[in-house]
Amino acid sequence: MKKIISLLALSCAALTSVAHADTLADIKARGKFICGTMGTAEPFSFQDPKTRAVVGYEVDVCQAIADSLGVPLELKLIAVEARIPELIAGRVDVVAANLGWTPQRAEQIDYSHQHFVSLQKILARESETALKSPADLAGKRVSAVRGSSSEQGARKHIPNVDPVPFKDPSGAFLALQQGKVSGFVGSELMLVKLRQQAATGAVPVKILEPALFVEPWGVGVRKGDTAMLTQVNKVLDGMESSGKANELFDKWFGANTPYGMKRDFRIEAIKG
Repeated sequence: MKKIISLLALSCAALTSVAHADTLADIKARGKFICGTMGTAEPFSFQDPKTRAVVGYEVDVCQAIADSLGVPLELKLIAVEARIPELIAGRVDVVAANLGWTPQRAEQIDYSHQHFVSLQKILARESETALKSPADLAGKRVSAVRGSSSEQGARKHIPNVDPVPFKDPSGAFLALQQGKVSGFVGSELMLVKLRQQAATGAVPVKILEPALFVEPWGVGVRKGDTAMLTQVNKVLDGMESSGKANELFDKWFGANTPYGMKRDFRIEAIKG
């Protein structure tokens, strides 16, 4: 009986690998490329208030992949905690959704070359003068998006922290404003925008330095899907060599945006 079960398990694994290896063929057959993204993470993927279309840096990455395949792009909006399950289940072809590299995730899926490098920082109320660095949050309650690497990073890098997870950034930020938590962990870009929004409100906030940790982001591909991974990396590397990657960075994060950032990374293999 054990032998039969083992053979069945091996057969299922083999069938799964075959299915995953056919992603490019599936895309061609259905005539569209399905990219999973969040739709709630400005400026990576969010709804344009004027057009109602989902736009952003990672949407442009998805579009570049679709263009390389010669098919239309279909975006599927997914929650943070659903990113890897949706990919593994085959409901999306790839995931471009603030997907930070972690050893645990890399055991489940394959990562493309990095297309963004995120500084993960902590937001605190400006009135909390005793909070000056991440170390000052030891033993305190800190909010983060449920299932995010920000939540994992808080657990790993802040001693005795009490993480309070929320479904989305707005809930995590509201908890900070209401004094239910002492800090909110997230990507620097998101925190900069929230700080700007809160500057003229009743509860101004500040960003604690230094960064809690640095995180490379990649496009998620099903484990062992070599052909799809090769295609995605080919597109990303082409964007780097052609200058398109710089152009997109400036479009969404550069001097003429609320973030005013300079690009200090390249598209290259993630050094995990």
